[in-house]
Amino acid sequence: MRTRALRHGTLLTEIGLGAAQLGNLYRETTEAEVDESVDTAWDGGVRYFDTAPHYGLGLSERRLGARLASRPRDEFVISTKVGRVLEPSPETAHLRDDDGFDVPRDVVRRWDFSRDGILRSVEDSLRRTGLDRFDILYLHDPDDHFAQASTEGIGALIELREQGVVSAVGAGMNAADPLAELIRRADIDVVMCAGRYTLLDDSAAAELLPLAQERGVGVVAAGVFNSGLLSAPRPPADATYDYQPAPPELIARANAIADISERHGVTLPDVAVAFALRHPAVVSVVLGARGRRQVTQNLDRAATPIPDDLWRDLAEADLISKEDA
Repeated sequence: MRTRALRHGTLLTEIGLGAAQLGNLYRETTEAEVDESVDTAWDGGVRYFDTAPHYGLGLSERRLGARLASRPRDEFVISTKVGRVLEPSPETAHLRDDDGFDVPRDVVRRWDFSRDGILRSVEDSLRRTGLDRFDILYLHDPDDHFAQASTEGIGALIELREQGVVSAVGAGMNAADPLAELIRRADIDVVMCAGRYTLLDDSAAAELLPLAQERGVGVVAAGVFNSGLLSAPRPPADATYDYQPAPPELIARANAIADISERHGVTLPDVAVAFALRHPAVVSVVLGARGRRQVTQNLDRAATPIPDDLWRDLAEADLISKEDA
């Protein structure tokens, strides 16, 4: 699989494996499915893996670390995130997590973008994964804590980078504008932008992507299927968009893109992955998956060549911007 480089040389495969499903996102992921996910991704050439303490209250980090422990450490890149410290909560251990993951609530998340909180978070994540270092550390969803995260928080990450504890630092968010502001404020290497550079929402193209390209900051595109609407050749009537029921007009637009895609012999998800990878600022597209079938499906989508004429036809139909074509 082809790779793209961050400015200090860290190489990311064009497709990364997002490990939220390894934390039992929405439902249980069996240990066999975890094995299949990581093994199939590795066999398919994936060498970039992304996780977070938030994913399954540490379960994703533990599972991913265990599966990567036997792989040559210099052959893969792993990122995790900071900003949510996990604290023991025996009084809620009989309950299930209330933030999207099917796991016991024996620990709870506490927002903390202070220097001490970030150092503790990284130490805890190293312990959970069993790894000796991370390659990328992201501030995780600092929307409501941006003042502290963009000063003290990113300062702590830069300090860790200068100490050689991590190779690259940045932030991961579902909004493009704060990521652009962070690039202006701080000496960062990479951002993860979820859902804002897709076939249905290219708002990151207005400011974030040009600024990142100008400053030499890599962009990892996540959420390119917009939480489901673009993940099937034809969106179902109950498709979701950004984790909510998809509006009828967006379903109609997705179907219109699918019409043109099919005329060119490709599918809507094929085009969704290729769309993000076409931008020169994008260094990787991270795709979540559960089990062998989903990982293989994602790898096949990424390997599907897209005819140049398709982009022209989408632009002429006003389904993507002329700039994106």
